[in-house]
Amino acid sequence: MPLPVVAVVGRPNVGKSTLFNKLIGQKLSIVEDTPGVTRDRIYAQCEWRNRKFMVVDTGGIEPKEEDKMLTLMRQQAEIAIDHADVIVFVTDVRSGVTANDYAVAEMLQKSGKPIVLAVNKCDTLGEVPMDVYEFYNLGIGEPFPVSSVHGHGTGDMLDEILSYFPEEEPETIEETDIRVAIIGKPNAGKSSLINRIAGEERVIVSDIAGTTRDATDTIIEREENRYIFIDTAGIRKKSKITEKIEHFSVLRAYMAIDRADVCVMMIDATVGFTEQDSKVAGYAHEQGKACIVAVNKWDAVEKTDKTMQEYQKKLENDFSFMSYVPFIFISAKTGQRVENLFSLIKHVYEQNTMRISTGMLNDILAYAVARVQPPSDKGRRLKIYYMTQANAKPPTFVLFVNRAELFHFSYQRYIENQIRSTFGMEGTPIRMIIRERNRNDD
Repeated sequence: MPLPVVAVVGRPNVGKSTLFNKLIGQKLSIVEDTPGVTRDRIYAQCEWRNRKFMVVDTGGIEPKEEDKMLTLMRQQAEIAIDHADVIVFVTDVRSGVTANDYAVAEMLQKSGKPIVLAVNKCDTLGEVPMDVYEFYNLGIGEPFPVSSVHGHGTGDMLDEILSYFPEEEPETIEETDIRVAIIGKPNAGKSSLINRIAGEERVIVSDIAGTTRDATDTIIEREENRYIFIDTAGIRKKSKITEKIEHFSVLRAYMAIDRADVCVMMIDATVGFTEQDSKVAGYAHEQGKACIVAVNKWDAVEKTDKTMQEYQKKLENDFSFMSYVPFIFISAKTGQRVENLFSLIKHVYEQNTMRISTGMLNDILAYAVARVQPPSDKGRRLKIYYMTQANAKPPTFVLFVNRAELFHFSYQRYIENQIRSTFGMEGTPIRMIIRERNRNDD
């Protein structure tokens, strides 16, 4: 089931980004007293009372402002509102209800979405400031006094947000089902690939970026496995939204990645690797998903006998942060190598879910330590006592050592490479958790 989406909106400089950072527990949004610092939407996962959801931070809404940048920021906020399940309308108790607050409230009410009114900058504990009651005049409902700096009142606000979420319905996924998210920039050919795989027009295909509005699941059976393909894209093109159309596709991809076992990152061969590809692939890596890079539209590239090798070498550099990822060159239009995707998807899924016995891991560890001595500092040498696998999806290993600070990143990478060279682990990230057992044993 896709995660619910909560959009944080309001006029500039009311503390939206500070509240966003407080909710997600990290400083992801830039916080500055200058109006308009947050220009594009920023997305992150939040959890409250064991319920996960996506929070979208937006640029400030200036309803009547004609400045080009502020207009684009307003458009970004409108896109977030359009796709939110719940809207958090942030206001400022210090400035009171303004004309712009009324204008924003009117715009939000027209959306028909549930609205939670947060009156920010109520930074002192105790009685609710009398000024909060003025915000009933917006006609939205009960105002929730909050402090985005200290976190006061955010619990009650989050409870209200959760009350609007639909009930969680467990996905009917069989043990052999493999969920596959097709991710990438708009117009990279994601929908065309789904249609080629399904053998029918399952989703709209167009050369207008952002044709597909919603994520669509397509079930394909191959041998003993069912593959559930999650198509992701932006939104339908609107006449008033032109320059920033593809940004929402990032959120769509994030939500699909959360549901997926395997992510197929589609690259348009005629365009190449882009910054947006880096963001989406980086999120898949952070979430520990098995990944494949599929270079689409390979039929449209003029080739020599070295083109593929040269193109892959460049992509390996672009994806250096995911050195484990395999590449496949396909054409959704002609069907070239599309069938090969199934075996590759199954392969990286098996690598991502692999479990290795503690005995085998410690045999590798003993070999690695004998081959390259662990690092030392000021006469103290790192000792690795043993290693065990704590989890899969992704493979996660716990190493017990005498001093964690001696276990440098470079030596961790060396141990990881030893594991990969023995067991493959192609297409999956590896996690390493370092635990100190006995600091006195130097």
